[in-house]
Parts: sequence; structure tokens; C-alpha cells
Amino acid sequence: MAQLRRSLHDDFVILVVDNNQPQEEEDSSSSPGQLISISASEISSWDLSYILCYRRVKIRAHRTRLIQESSYFHGLLSGSFSESGRDHISIEWNLETFLNLMRCIYDCALDITSTSFLPLFDAALYFGVERLLSKCKRWLSLLASSNDSASPILELPDLVQMWSFGLERAVEFVPDLCAAYLAKNLMLVKSDQYFGNVPYELLMCCIKHPHLTIDSEMHLADALLVWLDANKRLSDLSETSNGNIVNLMEQVRFSLLPLWFIAERRKSHGFSTFADHSIELVTKLTKMSSKCLVDSLRDGPPTDLRVRLTQYTEKLDLSGCTQLNKAILLLSVLPETYFTNPMWRKSLKSFLKNPDDDARNQEQLSQTTLPISSFETVEEVDISKCQRLDYKATIKCISKSFPSLRKLRAAYLLNIKVSTMLELLQSFGNLTEVDLTVDIVPIIPCQASVFYASPGLAQTPPIIYLTSGSNSFDHGQVHRSLSSITRLTLEGRSDLYDKDLRSISRSCGSLCYLNIKGCALLSDACIAYVIERCKSLHSLIVCYTSFSESSVLALCAGTSVTSSLASNLQILHMSKCEGISETSLLNLITRTQKLKSLCLRDTKVSDSVLCDLSVSSLEALDISNTTISSMVLTCVISKNSNLKSLKARGCKNLIQSETVFNSLSKGSGLEELEIGWGFTYLSLVSLRPAVSSLRAISVGLGASLGEDGLKLLPSACPLLESIVLYFQEISDSALTSIVTSLKHLEELALSYCFGDITLQSFKFSIPNLRKLRLERVTRWMTNEDLFVLTQSCPNLTELTLVGCLHLNSDSQPIISSGWPGMISLHLEECGRITENGVVSLCGCVALEDLLLRHNGSGIEKSFLLNASLKFPMLRLVSLDMCDAKEGNFDVPEEKEEVRFLSIVKISRCKSQRCSLGRELAPVHRETLVMFWNGQNFTNTLLKQRL
Repeated sequence: MAQLRRSLHDDFVILVVDNNQPQEEEDSSSSPGQLISISASEISSWDLSYILCYRRVKIRAHRTRLIQESSYFHGLLSGSFSESGRDHISIEWNLETFLNLMRCIYDCALDITSTSFLPLFDAALYFGVERLLSKCKRWLSLLASSNDSASPILELPDLVQMWSFGLERAVEFVPDLCAAYLAKNLMLVKSDQYFGNVPYELLMCCIKHPHLTIDSEMHLADALLVWLDANKRLSDLSETSNGNIVNLMEQVRFSLLPLWFIAERRKSHGFSTFADHSIELVTKLTKMSSKCLVDSLRDGPPTDLRVRLTQYTEKLDLSGCTQLNKAILLLSVLPETYFTNPMWRKSLKSFLKNPDDDARNQEQLSQTTLPISSFETVEEVDISKCQRLDYKATIKCISKSFPSLRKLRAAYLLNIKVSTMLELLQSFGNLTEVDLTVDIVPIIPCQASVFYASPGLAQTPPIIYLTSGSNSFDHGQVHRSLSSITRLTLEGRSDLYDKDLRSISRSCGSLCYLNIKGCALLSDACIAYVIERCKSLHSLIVCYTSFSESSVLALCAGTSVTSSLASNLQILHMSKCEGISETSLLNLITRTQKLKSLCLRDTKVSDSVLCDLSVSSLEALDISNTTISSMVLTCVISKNSNLKSLKARGCKNLIQSETVFNSLSKGSGLEELEIGWGFTYLSLVSLRPAVSSLRAISVGLGASLGEDGLKLLPSACPLLESIVLYFQEISDSALTSIVTSLKHLEELALSYCFGDITLQSFKFSIPNLRKLRLERVTRWMTNEDLFVLTQSCPNLTELTLVGCLHLNSDSQPIISSGWPGMISLHLEECGRITENGVVSLCGCVALEDLLLRHNGSGIEKSFLLNASLKFPMLRLVSLDMCDAKEGNFDVPEEKEEVRFLSIVKISRCKSQRCSLGRELAPVHRETLVMFWNGQNFTNTLLKQRL
């Protein structure tokens, strides 16, 4: 009776738990035994790792606690069952899971992970532990909604299991949260090897989820194509499978895809059905103004024209979307509620009124009629090649929608003026990186042999340069507002004058990285001024500029070696900077102490200078086309054991360079190598320990790898992605070994090589090859051979053919249909390809770079204008007067005539005859270079062939 009168609080029950999971057989001498007894009263001090060594566990637990916390034990211990009065209850369950269940019942801290969630959730359901169910739900909800990058990652196989489990047990929140997690993290999981195993239903729920977060619409389309390619889904011709493909791909907003992506995937089975429609959509949008676009819209949200943005978006990649305009950008950042107003189109059209209208009225409209949404998590935006965007309106819109922006890339935008652009960036308080790269004009005024040049090449800027008569860029407020920018890339900016860069340096005092490569109009004095102003500079890219004596003095200024800016330099690239004396260069080199990347290509650096380079931190060194000797290079290499990239092609003093390669073999391993004189088969053999991780190799004039060396490449460098060979002996067997063994090969270039190669070398499938250059090595190539090449290398985006004499106009449709995603196409001295004009390359709608020289005199006079219409992304064109049907080409006078063309090069040849009167091959006479400098076309006539 005493036991019956015990307080219910003190009543205990013994839970005998048998592990239902098979255990590995253990040595009996090391096993602690089969049974252990523990008490729930001491649960906070349980040593789980020790307890789990046993197969059976007796747990002395409080009856009341079990009844209160678990519906299973409530029914078992407080009902009319025969077990209700028992002191012992047998349970068969996974021991670790049950022990954690008990810890939760007793309110101990519990660590839920990707792998433990499902066992714990299953146990919580079976034993009816609401506390654990709530914890599991909170954990999964947090993962599905958290913006914290440090939150745990849910492994994809576990996610799929959870989703399936939730469906089987009819627990609605589990599949819903799994779909939400997948939608939020699609960018992360789409490259997972398990991604192809995601069930169709889960993937569809993910795509339709409002939290679907992707960097661009292209990434969504790519993810779906990856999923379709997995497990041979595309070979399943069943009606259900085809229906799934269509349903999935219809979720893509085709009007927001980059043209190059559509063209490249045109032959993909999963995308081919939609490619023509997509190109038609994009082309139509490219020709529409913002106002006309809004006029064409119907009632309701224009979903297909809205860029996907969510509360989780961190990066927005719109690069290459030439169809984007002001209207599409605004439609994307307006809230859903805006479109519920039946007058929304009228409101938007009022905002999109002619930009020449009253500016004050425009500003008022922008603040009162458009409720722009703010996406606080966006830190990076890329609008490169989006030529139709009004960049002033775009920057203002971005500043309101993405207040936390840190990185802005706006490369290859010819309508941007640097000084005005940086003024507009005043409102970005967190901006640290800006990239305004454009194509580098192939002219350095002080080094080119110029017949004549229009005023654009003069150092003194034209009057039109001044910004609206205002000098606000020099105001202190602007200086402070841009002080957060630490990395600035202005590569190729031919509209950048001294005054601009001086103002930038006063505004961006915190600059650490500055790239002004190819900014040919900047003076040495200006560059020196910038160096003096920006005391935090540690990376300087000044290739193809006037960087010279004054700039070097600025870098070396200081009371001691360690106090100079040069001592903190980590990156210094100064290719083609030829005006520096040996004394100044020596002074600069001796002061560097932290260099990681040094480029002295095409400079007058000598042994006496480089031998005084004392740094031991170099990871990349470029001394191409210099007079550096083997002895000095060996000395530099031996002090820099972590060297990953060495470029020394064109260095004739490296003829006897075995010591160089022996020294390289002792390093940590190369990833990139460009070499010429002195490099042989034996050199490669000695380098084997250092090139197992080599990604790119370029072998030039003066090297003699031979057939044995080429055959050794695949085994010595199995990770090669790029092979470039100049003047090397090649053969079918060596080339076959390369293309069949190197599975990662993306670039192959054979330039002026000698030997006997045939089509046999290219009959093997090379699906990863993206760039192919064949210069005077395939004279025999016919249209049939070219077609075979399209089958073996189906994914080429860059092709150069020189000296393929048997090609004709029928080659154009072969190229067009075989490589619709072609971005760069160079055809020179290729038979009669252009004899009937350029009429069948239109399938290559994404062309950005086109070179046609000496391929037949059939190119129309109006080709430049026609090409800019046919190829909306075309920026670079190179032609020859020899190919002009009427003897010349119409040269555009207005920018709008040729849309986005950046640089046009037109060469002229003169014919010559031998003593017998026979006509010989034409000889180059001059090159007309036209480039857009931000305001107008600048024309320069050069003696050089470019």
C-alpha cells in the first residue's frame, strides 16, 4: 500500500531500449558489454558517445514526465492497458535517436542537423512528442527562410528524403518547407551531383515558389537543362516525359534570357523547341522603346518581363541581355500591388515620357508615382553589355532598390561616360567595387605609326567632354560619398582624360586596386598624381598606358624602402610600358616586398634589374618578349617556390634553360605556363613533378616539343584546359592523343605548326571544347571536313580559321547551323567564303567579334550597317578592302547607324608583281581603325596591320 501512496511525481518507470540498427561486429575484448543502466535524473550529464557503445540501454525515467510530454506514453501509462501498471517497458528503436528524444522530453538542448532531422521527426511523430515536433518544424522553417549565410546547409539527398517522407505521412509543412528551401537555394544546389535525382514534382514546386532565388533567368534555364540531361530523361520519349519537359521549360521567362545563351543552347533537345520563339521574343524587345513596350502590355502583372527578385537575392546578373530597357527594369522593381491598379500602365507611361522633357517634372514623377521596392540583400549587380539601358536612370533605380550594393559591373557599355557614371554613384554608401571595362583600342598614340588621326586621339579633350557645365565632381561631398570604393576597373576607357582620373583619385581615396589598362589618353603625370593621392594602393594594372618615370618616382617616394607605396604592392602589371629607364625600373623592383603578381611583358627590363627582385611571395610572373636570361630567371624562381603562373614566351635568351625547368620542378606546382625558346621534350620530362596540376600551356617559337612531347602532355598534365601551340611539329597520332585523353580541354590553338595532320584528328568527340584556332595547319579543309568539325566540336563559341583554301560560300550555312552560339568568328584566307557576300551567317545571332579578310571580294558596301542589324551584340569587326564588292565600305558617321559597334578595323593591301609580270600575294599597306570614344567615332590610319 506504501507503493500505491507514493507521490506520482516520484513514480519511475524503466524503459528498456533495444537498438534496432545493425552494429558492426566489435572485438569482445574492447566492447564494454551489451547492457547499461542510466537515469533520466542525470540526463544533462549523459555521455552519449559512451552510452552508444552498448546495444541495450535501461533508462530510469519519470512516469509523469513521459505521460505529459508524449501522447504514446500517455496512452500506454495512464490508460486501461495491461502495460499501464508495469515498471518495465520494452522499446525497439534507433538508440541514438531515442536518447535524443528523451533529451528533448527533459528539455535539454538538442542539435538538429541535415542527417538527424528525419530520424528525430519520425520518432517525434511515432511517440507523439509535440515539443520535438515543434523544434523540428522551427529548425526546418529557419533553414527555409533564413538570410544568414552561416546557417546550416541542408544536403540535397536529405532534402529529397524529407520531402518524400512529408508526402507519405501527409505532414504538409514538410514538403512545403522543403520546396521553399530548394527555391531559396537553387543557385547553390543546381551544381550538386545529386541534383538530377530531385523528383519532378519537387522541382516544379520549387520553380513556382515565390521565394525562387536565382542570379538570372539564364541560371534557371541552365539548371532545368542539367536536370533534364540527368538520368537520360531526354531520351525518354513517353508522353508523360515530354509533358514534363514542356511544363518545366514553360516556367522560364524566355524574354529575359541572354541572346548568346539562347543561341548556344539552340541544339539542346530540351531547349530546341523554345529557341526560335525565344530569339524572336528577344529580337522584338531589342527593337522596342520602353514606351512602346508598356503600350503593348495587357492588364495584370507582366510576369514574363519581370526579373526575378526576392528577399533573399544577393546577386543580380543581367549581363548580355541586350533587350533590357528602362521599362523592364522598372517593371521588375515595382511591387505586385502596383499592378492591381487598373491605371498602372498610364502611370508608368507618364514616368517613361521623353527624357528631353522637363527634368524637374521627371524627378517629381520618379518620387511620387513609382513605389520602388527595396531589396536589402542585393550586394552585386552586373549589367554588362546591356546597351539599351539608360545608364543614368538605371543607376538611380538601382540606388533605390539595392541600397546595400557592394559590387557593380557595367562592362562594355559604350554609352557610359566615366565621369558622369561616378557622379551618379554618390548615393551608394557601401559600394566597394566598380567595373567599367570596355574593349581596348589597339592603338598607343606614342608607339603607333600613324598616318593621321582625328582629334579624339589628342591629349587635350574636346569641349563636349565637360559635364553639363558643372564641376560638382570636385566638391567635398562627392569625395566623401565615393570613399568606400576600394576596387576600380576602367580598362580600355578611351574617354578617360587626365582631369577625370585626377577627380576620381580625389573622390576615391581608399582605392586599393586600380585597373587603367589601355587608357591611352592618360599622361604619366596624371598616373603619378593618382598614385600619390591613393596611399592604400596595393594593386596597379597600367598595361598599354603612358606609365613611366613620374609614376615610378611616385611609387618609390618615401624616406625609406618600407615607407614607399612600392613596398606594399601585391599586383603590378605594366605590359608595353616602354618609357622607363633601367635605373628607375631597378629602383622600383628593389623596393617591392609583397608582390604576388608581376607583369613585365614587352618592356625593356634587363637581367641587371630582375636579378635584384628579392620578393619570395610571387605567384604569377610574366616576362614575355624580354631579354631576361636563364640564369636570372632561375634565381627568381628558386626564391618563389609558390609560383603558379610563368609566362616567358618570346624570351630568346632562354635557349639553354634546363636550370629554369629544374628549379620549377622543385616548386609547389604550376597552373599556367607560357614558354618558347629552350623548351624541349626533356624540359617537359624534368617538369613532370610540377605540372600535374597545370591548367593552361602555351608553347611558342623557339620551343621544340616534338611528337613525343605532345604525346606526353596528357599523362603529365591530365587537368589541361587550354593548349596553344605555335610553330611546333604536330601529327595525327599526337593530336589524337590530346583530344581523346584530355577530358577538360576547352581551348585548342594550332598556329603555323608543321607536320602531317588530317581530318582523322578531329573525328573524335570533344564536347567541352569552346575555343578552336587553326592557323595555316588545315589547308586541306573542305566543307565536308568543316561539317565533321561541327559534329565533333558541337559547343564551340570561338573559331579561327586561317589558310583553309578549299572553303567556299557554302561554308557559311555550315558554320551558322553547326555553331549557333558562336561569339567570336575569325576567317582569313579561307578560299571563297565571302565571294557571294555574307548572307548565311545569320544563325550566329550572338556574334560579338567578327573578322573576315581575304575570303573573296563579295562583301557588300553597306556591310557594317547590315551586320549591326543582323548581329545585335556585335562589337568588334575586322575587314579588308580586298573583299569589298564595290572596292570600299560605307563608313558610319553616326553611332546610331551601327548600334553597339565599338571597334572597326579595315585593312588595305597593295598588289605587287614579280619581274615576269605575274601577280603576287597582296602586301599590307595600311589599316583604318575606327573606335567609339564615348562621344563620337575616332578614325586613325595606321601603317601597321591590326
